[in-house]
Amino acid sequence: MSQRSRVLPGFGLSLGFTLAYLSLIVLIPLSAVFIKSLGIGWEGLWEILSSERILKSLQLSFSSAIIAALINVVFGLLLAWCLVRYSFPGKRIVDALVDLPFALPTAVAGIALTSLYAPTGWIGQYLDPIGIKVAYTPIGITLALIFIGIPFVVRTVQPVLSDLETELEEAASALGANRFQIVTKVIFPILLPALITGFALAFARGVGEYGSVIFIAGNQPFETEIAPLMIISRLEEYDYAGATTIAVVMLLISFVMLFLINLLQAWASRRTGRTAR
Repeated sequence: MSQRSRVLPGFGLSLGFTLAYLSLIVLIPLSAVFIKSLGIGWEGLWEILSSERILKSLQLSFSSAIIAALINVVFGLLLAWCLVRYSFPGKRIVDALVDLPFALPTAVAGIALTSLYAPTGWIGQYLDPIGIKVAYTPIGITLALIFIGIPFVVRTVQPVLSDLETELEEAASALGANRFQIVTKVIFPILLPALITGFALAFARGVGEYGSVIFIAGNQPFETEIAPLMIISRLEEYDYAGATTIAVVMLLISFVMLFLINLLQAWASRRTGRTAR
């Protein structure tokens, strides 16, 4: 039997190039991180994992990333809904501003947020007298992660909303569904895979964020030190094995969480028969 011809020839060459590129960019660097971390030995690994300072930094990084991603899911959905469903003056400007965190250097974003929310900043000077401190607290870290993560949710949900037929809502309304039922039973299940994807992207970006967080965090031990800062500190001390070990711990935790998120996304996609873009 002759082999069936493919629509696009060169599958073997394309697959080989893809695997080679993936190995050079992702697999080999990650393997080097794991191999380097093994040089510290089990005692050194236990010393790092049992360090209260490192554990606090890991807890702060992951908790702030999760909270920021959840907030971005809510407000990113609202922003995408307004951009798709409504027309208003300055809509194009708002749509362009959504991508600003992508283009803005993270250090500039961190400095700008710190100048705004510091006790003497434009906004912080009004919050500080009533006991609300943003800069140099976990709240400031979460705020920075919200700033850099919001585009991931908006740009993930926006195309799905654009393709969502309004006839579905009209049909549901004609059958007697109220607005709450239309949102929860018709619209939200279709948007759920895209929302999960946006959450995963915002979370992944937030866990490893350094530039925009380092200025507003204040870097106080046991309070506002993030895990990427601990990696940088070990590198400055030429403790490459210790730095890679912290990175491996972050990588493993992130991998497990992203794997669970992907399972949830697959479940949501099967329910709706749609895939997130």
